[in-house]
Amino acid sequence: MKFAVLDFETTGNQSADEIIQVGLAIIDEDRSISRVYGSYVNPGIPIPPFITGLTGISDQDVAEAPSLEEMMMELVPMLDDVVLVGHNVAFDFNFLQNALDRCGYLPFSGRILDTIHFLKICFPSLTSYQLGMVSSYFGLEHDRPHQADSDALATAYALLKCLEELDQLPLLTIQRLSDLFAVEDSDLSWFFDGMRADKENQAIQDPDNYTYFRQFALAIEDWTDMTPARDEEEVNPLAELSFEQYMSQVRNNLRETLPQYESRDAQDIMFEEVMNALEDDKHLLIEAGTGTGKSLGYLLPSIYQSVKQEQKVMVSTHTINLQEQLRERDIPLLTKVVPFPFKAAVFKGRQHYLCLRKFEHKINRRDFNTPKEDIIIAAQMIIWLTQTETGDDEELNLGGRGGDFWETVSSDSDSCLGRACPWFRKCFYHRAKHEAGIADVVITNHSKLFTDVKANHQLLPSYERLVIDEAHHLEDVAGKHLGLHMKYFTVVHTLTRLYKDSRNGQLPALRQLLQTSAHEKAGEWTVVIDRLYPDLITVKESWDRLSDLLFGLLPERGDASAGDAGQFTLRLSPSKKPKDWESLTELENQIHVTLGDVVRKGDMLTSEVREELNDYGADSLITDINGLFKDLAAHRENLKFFMTLNDEGVVYWMEANGNFRSKSLQMFAVPVDVSGQLKELFFDKKRSIILTSATLSIDKSFQYMIDNLGLQDASDQGQLNTVQLPSPFNYREQALLLIPRDFPSVKGTMGDQNFVSTLVQSLADAAKATHGRMLVLFTSYRMLRQVYDPLKEVLSSSDISVLGQGMDGSSRTKLIRRFQDSSASVLLGTSSFWEGVDIPGEALTCLAIVRLPFQPPNHPLVEAKSELLQQQKKNPFMKLSVPQAVIRFKQGFGRLVRTAQDKGIVIVYDTRVIESYYGKYFLYSLPGPKMEHMRTEQMVPRIAEWLHGDEAIQ
Repeated sequence: MKFAVLDFETTGNQSADEIIQVGLAIIDEDRSISRVYGSYVNPGIPIPPFITGLTGISDQDVAEAPSLEEMMMELVPMLDDVVLVGHNVAFDFNFLQNALDRCGYLPFSGRILDTIHFLKICFPSLTSYQLGMVSSYFGLEHDRPHQADSDALATAYALLKCLEELDQLPLLTIQRLSDLFAVEDSDLSWFFDGMRADKENQAIQDPDNYTYFRQFALAIEDWTDMTPARDEEEVNPLAELSFEQYMSQVRNNLRETLPQYESRDAQDIMFEEVMNALEDDKHLLIEAGTGTGKSLGYLLPSIYQSVKQEQKVMVSTHTINLQEQLRERDIPLLTKVVPFPFKAAVFKGRQHYLCLRKFEHKINRRDFNTPKEDIIIAAQMIIWLTQTETGDDEELNLGGRGGDFWETVSSDSDSCLGRACPWFRKCFYHRAKHEAGIADVVITNHSKLFTDVKANHQLLPSYERLVIDEAHHLEDVAGKHLGLHMKYFTVVHTLTRLYKDSRNGQLPALRQLLQTSAHEKAGEWTVVIDRLYPDLITVKESWDRLSDLLFGLLPERGDASAGDAGQFTLRLSPSKKPKDWESLTELENQIHVTLGDVVRKGDMLTSEVREELNDYGADSLITDINGLFKDLAAHRENLKFFMTLNDEGVVYWMEANGNFRSKSLQMFAVPVDVSGQLKELFFDKKRSIILTSATLSIDKSFQYMIDNLGLQDASDQGQLNTVQLPSPFNYREQALLLIPRDFPSVKGTMGDQNFVSTLVQSLADAAKATHGRMLVLFTSYRMLRQVYDPLKEVLSSSDISVLGQGMDGSSRTKLIRRFQDSSASVLLGTSSFWEGVDIPGEALTCLAIVRLPFQPPNHPLVEAKSELLQQQKKNPFMKLSVPQAVIRFKQGFGRLVRTAQDKGIVIVYDTRVIESYYGKYFLYSLPGPKMEHMRTEQMVPRIAEWLHGDEAIQ
């Protein structure tokens, strides 16, 4: 196979646009790059400034260049008998066919391959398939991005990387890929078919670093072979070692492993305080600012405690992000420095793990919704199985439709065959569970903590001591999990997965299977299935009608909610139900009765078929169907609870989006005050709970957290310690906070024209002064959208790229990585970017906070909490709105200075911090940066002056 890797630079991306540069790299049969051809082309028209900005190609560059016809005379002979390759090849192919046609040549009729497909399939965990990112990941030379010859060469190298990767795969995996693509008549199908034939003709060389099972090659052995970190017969390694001696060994090892390690006062205090609380069975609230080294601050005492006492310590984080960071960064480091073997396991919610049985089933049955995309995703996952040891979806970059695909193959308790599953010993979820069972320290997340409590502690291994990191989120997560959240599609998905139409769905699949079965009862069972169909259709119709009617109640106060694109919210109150609520509850009652009937019949059917029909194919299907019936039973109970509206301690509300109407309906029922439940479920039950975060105090006091988390009793009885650690950074030298005092103010979530244009101009000026490297935090997605395009335009000529959350489908993690990897960019983010984003060093020099992060006061939960405070004769604004916003503001500020070397600027565009009586709480809660306010136009000179002393910025 000979490849020609082609890349064009053009005056635009419409077919009428002109080619201004061509690059071609030829890869010979022996996989050497035998020729790289590049040439400018005179387009005969001026090059748009935007294209010159992107490619660096100007009108002067092409003035003397050959015409299209002259260039094609050189190019065409090189395209003889080659496979044409491009990065996003459709673009270059269209321009090629146009050029061939215009210059009188026959169209190109050879095979065409796209490196984006190859990269996705061969490297399923890459965070970005952009050529620049791929090149830097592989350490390939790509010195002139957006220049055709450089792009063509980089693409050729990327293709070679993919071919190398494919060569190393076992034959079985190549056969799987070839079968997967065989059905479609595509060039990928032709390629994998050829590859399979080649591989089958070679002597068998299947590497033995894979496990082969049920026609898949896997990277893992059976999890039943995993053993604890230490032999139970051995003497406890800490039997004779005090905490001080242990820590002194650890510190020595840290110095050897990390030459730049220096002991920090704040971290040392944290080691002591956490250890004391664990030993004395006390609870602890400990505020540890950025740079404390908080994760080690609680992990080292936790490891000591769990190994010494031979009792697990549970660690819970709010975000999967922090869980990943502990897994990838902190645990490997601790494995090197702790002077004895220990085991720390990461255990996530079940839906994060791949179910191998479902995946096998899906591929064997070719159960694809959008075949073109799904086949690529399936191919990615077949290769991923040869790489992954966890089966955790965070490792995969699935792109657009990947989420829907994942949902159909992820693990869940209701459809699990347990020990009866042929995949049981390889199962990723059971592997994680087993690992947690034999670990000393288990790292989970707040969500799973509460799911475990609701499941009567069946999910997590038992524990007496718990560390809660990012503890300022505990109250929120508790509310969500101890309450109820139901979406229109939650119910519809379950119904359609059971029965979509006579050919699609799990019940029709079972019916088909029964028709081919010789079992005497098969006919009887088919009749039962046929009788279930009309009931399921009735439930779907009633649910649609109920959702429409509920949505009809919403727009009465649609304008009031501060959400996005016509976001409607309606709070429902037990004491005054909407008029005609009775007719709605009647409809809900019909659903309740019909579903009860469906679930009863469905359960009887599945248990009978399972007992009498011995067939793994059927078993697998019945387990899934059974799981779906269990889901329906749960939806039925939840709907009844919501529609009854009879608990005064619960706040009920509905939300929907104006664009998607009743299809976007969501129902919530959340306890107004979870402090009592937290006290009862955790603080009264567990021996010691450590709560830590960078933001637990407001103006030096912990009272807000003590009240909201149910810690007042523990505090009164001397069972609670509180500690605010000193900051390890010199904020006066490292951070400058600027407030433009004449900045226009804004009401609501949209800025007026004046506000938006002033903001865009000021952000652009600041971004130029800091060479990009700027994070802009918004409180509303609408305002982010207002700013994104104009800012992109203003900065387009200055080589600073603009990345926006939700603007191009990239996930938060990918956006952050792209931001870190590009030398000059501005990242716009909303709520999820206010915290948990760690961008140390020069990638981030400037942080802009557009508005103070107050929650909309008319959100039902905020409203209900405010009413409760009013009943207690307290001021809701000062007791609830301000503390919440201050915590969020401190979190946002914490993005800037991440190490002792960082230096940067924070711009607060909200003048309320200096004009309002509550502004001081925001500024006094910060860890002491230098603060100045000035007129907007004075900011850029001040920024330049402040950064000027820092050589790194030059």
